[in-house]
Amino acid sequence: MARRKNTTTRVDPAAFDQAGARIFDNPVKTEIEDSYLEYAYSVIHSRALPDARDGLKPVHRRILFSMNENGYRPNHAYVKSSRVVGDVMGRYHPHGDSAIYDAMVRLAQDFSMNVPLVDGHGNFGSVDDAPAASRYTEARMSPEAMALVGELGEDTVDFRPNYDGSLQEPQVLPAAFPNLLVNGTSGIAVGMATNMIPHNLGEVIAAAKWLINHPNASLDKLMEFVPGPDLPTGGHLLGLDQVRKAYETGRGVVRMRATVTTGPIEGTRRQGITVTELPYGVGPEKVIERITDEVNKHKRLTGIADVKDLTDRENGTRLVIECKVGVNPQALLADLYRLTPLEQSFGINNLVLVDGTPRTLGLKGMLEVFLAHRYEVVTRRTRYRRRKREERLHLVEGLLKALVDIDKVIKLIRGSENAKAAKDGLMTRFKLSDTQATYILDTPLRRLTKYDKIELESEQERLRSEIAELTTILDDESVLKKLVSKELTRVAKDFGTARRTALIDGDLKEVLEASKPAGPLEVADDPCQVILSATGLVARTAAESE
Repeated sequence: MARRKNTTTRVDPAAFDQAGARIFDNPVKTEIEDSYLEYAYSVIHSRALPDARDGLKPVHRRILFSMNENGYRPNHAYVKSSRVVGDVMGRYHPHGDSAIYDAMVRLAQDFSMNVPLVDGHGNFGSVDDAPAASRYTEARMSPEAMALVGELGEDTVDFRPNYDGSLQEPQVLPAAFPNLLVNGTSGIAVGMATNMIPHNLGEVIAAAKWLINHPNASLDKLMEFVPGPDLPTGGHLLGLDQVRKAYETGRGVVRMRATVTTGPIEGTRRQGITVTELPYGVGPEKVIERITDEVNKHKRLTGIADVKDLTDRENGTRLVIECKVGVNPQALLADLYRLTPLEQSFGINNLVLVDGTPRTLGLKGMLEVFLAHRYEVVTRRTRYRRRKREERLHLVEGLLKALVDIDKVIKLIRGSENAKAAKDGLMTRFKLSDTQATYILDTPLRRLTKYDKIELESEQERLRSEIAELTTILDDESVLKKLVSKELTRVAKDFGTARRTALIDGDLKEVLEASKPAGPLEVADDPCQVILSATGLVARTAAESE
């Protein structure tokens, strides 16, 4: 990536305008180059490319952070999308409401993401149709999104000032699962672009867990857990040789194909093709539009009698293509794959930001970056939790010291001229710290009973035990890795789903060649004999010559 060059601008001390402002003499060429580099850097880092750790672009990260800060969590009532957009735009992302709303809509679409991060209420669009305006829809965070932001309050990530310096925003989210691989993303920067395909959550986590215990695992071994992408819309993926290439180099082209069945159409005597799953990013209307063009305009598709879109929310995708009488459905299907979006390519380009630098990563590289992030998050979280428990233990120990000689404590406090004198007396006589003495003075007398002493002693033992456990995590790397693996297992159990996309192995060219029909498009209309066997089987043979 290009870095901004150090340039020297010549300033004439005598160069001032009539208002007294200094005039800078800078060549136009230098000014344009510097301005363009600044623009390119801003687009790459602040808008178009995702961070390899949490898999989010800045706008998505700010949407989730803002919703979490405002309490729009899964247990909260839905709020107007306009309210969410306004909060994000005013506090963290001053780039226009339409861009923010478009980003939020994608986070809510189950046909765009394997694990939606926004729980949308209302019309959030379809593959073919745009969503309703933000004033008509409502939203809140999904339970899966809470796994990305849930540890923000425990000093797990660094924060930075927002655009006007009035607030703080996270540089990255803690991310309890590999969101980058699971949901994929796309974006166009200056001179570079990213296009990442979604994967199955359970499979990705299984590969990450294996990599935790086997850092030198080969790509082939990881592909036993992640055999290929898993698309939200299902369908088939052809040619796993290209999948392996993409996993190895970060670049490749895979072929997506619709899920179809052929046979008699209910209520008619015609044969037909029923489409139940479409390639990723393809809608029924787009398919029908292309079929119509190929039939009426280009005349390259023949044998189609009718096309019906029976898709609905209850039954999902259902596109019925009726064949003309005497047409071979398998031959027609091959033409549909060739001429329409029923078969479509997806160009994988895993370009992401790693330590602020654009890099193209394969499967193992993305898992390694995520795991390194999780190790850091869990380490920082553990330090935070240990520090909080040590602070609490310090206070508890101070209270227990006071309870041993509670009468002397009360007498000292009553005999003191003011709170400062009482605090100094407690610190001197009972060897307490400033924090412990202040806490004792702030504690109501009703807490200093015999029963509370028992409770405090129990809490003291519990805190010491927890501090010892947290210290073990920080001191032993194997314990840290085991904890990260355990937490990943819990995420997979809570949010994992079955695979939707079927994988067809083999070389892509060979798979496509093998799928071509052997017979002609139309079945010859010749005399024949139909034979019905005793077991109910029907066969067609050529007519016997007389």
